[in-house]
Amino acid sequence: MPLVPLSLARRFGPALGPLRALAGGGWLQEADLDCLLRLVHPVLRLNRVFARVESRRWVADDMLAIGLRTNGNTRGWRPGQHVRLHLELDGVRQGRSYSLVSVQEDGRLELAVKRQPQGRLSNWLLDRLEVGSVLELDPAQGDLDWPQDASSVLLLAAGSGITPLLGLLRQALARGFTAPVTLLHYVRHRAQRAFSEELQGLMARHPNFQVRWAISGEAPAVDELAGRFQVDHLAGLPAHSLLACGPHGFVAGVRDWWQAAPRGGRLQWEAFTAPAPTAGVGEAVRLRFVRSHRELPGNSAANLLEQAEAHGLRPPHGCRQGICTGCTCQLLAGSVRDLRTGAMTHGPGLPIRLCVSAPLGDVELEL
Repeated sequence: MPLVPLSLARRFGPALGPLRALAGGGWLQEADLDCLLRLVHPVLRLNRVFARVESRRWVADDMLAIGLRTNGNTRGWRPGQHVRLHLELDGVRQGRSYSLVSVQEDGRLELAVKRQPQGRLSNWLLDRLEVGSVLELDPAQGDLDWPQDASSVLLLAAGSGITPLLGLLRQALARGFTAPVTLLHYVRHRAQRAFSEELQGLMARHPNFQVRWAISGEAPAVDELAGRFQVDHLAGLPAHSLLACGPHGFVAGVRDWWQAAPRGGRLQWEAFTAPAPTAGVGEAVRLRFVRSHRELPGNSAANLLEQAEAHGLRPPHGCRQGICTGCTCQLLAGSVRDLRTGAMTHGPGLPIRLCVSAPLGDVELEL
């Protein structure tokens, strides 16, 4: 039983400044202080973000919106970013990244979780998470933002890619954005049109906003598009600036279309799956893991996380999609290729994400 309600515990946050300074200077142990603070309220911590589940509502047949109230350590968070959520299941700490659909000044957040085949944490949240539970969140990350100066905005989402775009859309319309905005949401089945009632409500209240759905797994209705993303779907749509979110193949197709012609605005994209492995086994390379004192054979096709795990190493990791930074590691020597963008990183001393980085030759890692 908490000693104080959460609303009162949140007010303690600013008063904890002196304790943070003492912990930062090494005079007190943050872990010891956190143990005392959690007695006041289960979500109260010195710096770490904990939140209590306040609501859950189904927004599609396979997607649940979870309302949270945090402890006040969520400084600077905004819709469209993503956070990694942690929970211990059967004695194993699990982590997974989810987009922030809304962020309120009073500490209320909303995340949306989609059911995934083999998705252990996501499916547990959908089926078993209870109101009143306490969760830990990592600091928010992500660079998507609303193009305030755009003469028109096109939003393209596939599956759960709707979640960060909805967060940005809600905020932009609420703040009075009046230029044309078009959202195309690609789903396999009509029952997967997440937040459809809310989107239709936004369209009714904001004449500058239009939404359409594309259905690929069943016959589309008269007002729906058919199939997966194709350039024909975009004919005649105003698109000064574009935001896209979905699996890697979807985002790559959108990016190719955007880059095929001169554009005046800005493209922003975020993929929530890693790119498909490069065909073939690639060239043979040597992988040197300094802290593990291991030098092992590898190849230039697969990502470094999978190659390390194949040799029995267990690097920290999170989403395995290049989003959460949980597998970030220091490159000490050599070069790697980002499997999502093709961008190259040359050592030494630069951080890389193991799950989306493949070696371009022999590499040395601080792992």
